[in-house]
Formats: sequence, structure tokens, C-alpha cells
Amino acid sequence: MRLAPRSLLARTFLLTAALVLLTTAAWLSLFRYAEAVPRAHETAQLATSAVNLIRAALLASAPERRLDLFIELTTREGIRLLPAEDNDQVEPLPDSRFMNLMRKEIVSLLGPRTRVALEVNGVPGFWVSFRLEEKDEDEFWLVLPRERAVRKLAWHWLTWGLLALGLALAVAWYIVSRINRPLKALAQAADSVRRGLTPEPLPETGAEELQRLAAAFNRMASDLARHERERAEVLAGISHDLRTPLTRLRLEAEMSVSDPASQQGIIADIEQMETVISQFMDYARGDGGEPPQPVDVSHLLEDIANRQTALGHGLAFVIPPLPTLEVRPKALTRAVTNLVDNAYKYGGGDVLLQARQAADEVVIEVQDRGPGIPAEETERLKLPFTRLESARTNATGTGLGLAIVERIARLHGGRLDLLPRDGGGLLARLILPVPLPSQ
Repeated sequence: MRLAPRSLLARTFLLTAALVLLTTAAWLSLFRYAEAVPRAHETAQLATSAVNLIRAALLASAPERRLDLFIELTTREGIRLLPAEDNDQVEPLPDSRFMNLMRKEIVSLLGPRTRVALEVNGVPGFWVSFRLEEKDEDEFWLVLPRERAVRKLAWHWLTWGLLALGLALAVAWYIVSRINRPLKALAQAADSVRRGLTPEPLPETGAEELQRLAAAFNRMASDLARHERERAEVLAGISHDLRTPLTRLRLEAEMSVSDPASQQGIIADIEQMETVISQFMDYARGDGGEPPQPVDVSHLLEDIANRQTALGHGLAFVIPPLPTLEVRPKALTRAVTNLVDNAYKYGGGDVLLQARQAADEVVIEVQDRGPGIPAEETERLKLPFTRLESARTNATGTGLGLAIVERIARLHGGRLDLLPRDGGGLLARLILPVPLPSQ
């Protein structure tokens, strides 16, 4: 399973968001590293000043007044003074860069015998030891509020940081979406061209590169549409001009040729030429400008099967209820009819038409028991004017039958698959997509 997003918008946004997050994390790390030194120096100076003031106050005050002094310091400043014992359980400072810097600064200011802790005998605080005189053996603990050594997380700064990060991501999404919007429109227009449609001209706005891209695509789409119209007009003109002399030839053959066998041979040749012209017309017509409309596909296939039965073809068919699709009914009828005609022409008469819905697709299959098509030739035979030099080939054919079906399939966003049938023969599978409900 691929976890990476497939769309350009999502990929670009995730990369931009990752860049914003990594940059923010890098700046926070640099800030924490840079501010550790001044904060450690400030905390050490505060502790040292408190110790020096307490020491000076104790030395200057009378012994009977020291208890009142302790009470005053505890009440107003949250400072406690305790005698140090030999059995005190001192928890060492955490091994962090800030704590090491702070301890080193305090020791350098108060002397090498100074101890610093965040907990003594299970009591948390900012504990700093000192002596009234350097030569004294009696040691005291000055206990400051722990908050002076351990900075709590400033939630209001975190809130502002998250808001700034959210704003940066929102702006990144806006920028990326503006870049992606014309590319998405271009991809949709290119898909329309692939299906043989002429898309609406793309707006030539935005950055200079996007303007040039949209203008180039619009010119290309316009040129393709013009060439398609010219090609259709040429083929339609040739086909139309050939029908009149063919009709005259048929009348002359029926009236002038006395030999019935020769007459039937000439008429058969003329009918074959008319069939060729009809295929040229079908290929030139394309969708004939037919707009898509909601069609019950099962009813359309049943109509095709009934017409084939009326023509005397023993067509077997299995057509269950199918969903209503937005299709071009005449073009789709022409495609299925071409597949059925090909099956009768090359498959020996044992033809099966069936359909089913599979997930988000409608599958229409025409099966025969003919010689089939080699797997390496299937894609080539979908090209116009291409025939297979084998027993399945009709030498008088145009090679347009499968090309017409392939073109109509692409016009509907589907595809044509030519597969071997189990037990021998060909399975022609026309696949049409079923749009999702939201579409």
C-alpha cells in the first residue's frame, strides 16, 4: 500500500509543511541552545546574590534576632534556611547543558565547596549550600523556590507559536493551491483531448510560465480540433461522392447484366464497397456531435440483441439490470454493433453478448468461437486501417471496425480489451466507467 499522496497539491503541500516544521524546530533548537548561557548566568547570579545577602544579614544581625529574620525571608521571599547534615540525601542536578552551566557558574562565584541540588531529603526546591565563613565547618542550605532554577513551559508562548505555525501552513496551502489549480485544469483538459473531445480554452492567467503553458495548450487543442474537422469533412465528402456512382453501377448491373451469377457477383462487390464507405463514414463521424445523456445500458443492449435476432442472427445474450450512465447512445450502439458484426463475420456464428457491473465499471462482452487474435497483435489491430494477415482477416475489410470501437470507448473514458476466450475464440470486452455518486 502506498502511503505517499498521489496528487501534486498534496505532495507539494506536505513538502512545504515539512519544510516549515523543520525550520521552526531548527530555530527553536537554536534558541534553546543560545539562551541557555545567559539564563544559566542569570540564575547563578540570582542564587549567588541571595546567598551573599543572607550571609551578610546573618553576620550583621544579633543572634536573638536571626529567628525573626528567617521568618521574614520565608514569608516575603519564599526563602528557607536549613542547617546541612551529614546524612542529607542530596539528589544531583540533571545532566543537562543548562544545569551544568548554572552549577559551574555558582561554584565559581561561591567557592569550590558549594553544592547545588533540586531536591534534598525528598524536599524539592533550589538548594544552594554555603558557610558563613570559609573556614567554618558548619554548613547551611539556602532553599529558593524551584521555579527560579527550572523554567516552566510558557503555555501562552506555545499557543502563539502554534497559531503562527497554523498561519504559515494556511498560507502555504493557499500558495500551493494557486499553483496547482491551473495544472489541474490542464490535466482535465488534456484528458478531454485524449478522449477525442474539444475542451474549453484554459484561462491564460497566473505566472508567466503558466500563461505560456495555457496558451500553448489552447493553440494545440484548437489545431487538433481544426485538423479533426478537416479530416472528417474530407472523408465524408469522399464517401458521399462515391455513393452516387455506386448506386448507378448497381442499377446498371441489375438491368444490363443478363448472367445471374455475374450479376450477383457485381452486386456483392458493390455492397462490399458500400460497407467500406459506411465504415469510413462511421470513423469520420466520431461522436457526430452527439451530446451525452442518461441511458439505461441494459435496455440499449437488449435493443441491439433484438435487432440482431430480427436479422436472423442467432445471438445469445445475458443482460442483467445495469445502472443508468451518461453516454452517447448512437455511438455506443455503433460500437457494440461493430463488435457483434465482427464476431459473426470471423467467429463462425456462435456469438454471445453479455454484460455485468463490476465495482465502478460496466463491462460489455462479445464472445465468438473464431480463430482469435494473437496477444501481441491486439494493440496494433486497434489502429485505423490495420488488418491481421490470418484466417480471421477479411481481405476486403477496411481495418476500421476495431478502431471505431476503440475510439468510442476512449470517448466515454473507457477502454477496449481483446482477450482469448476460454475454449477458443475471441472475447472483445468494452469497459465503461461508472461515475461515483459525488460526481
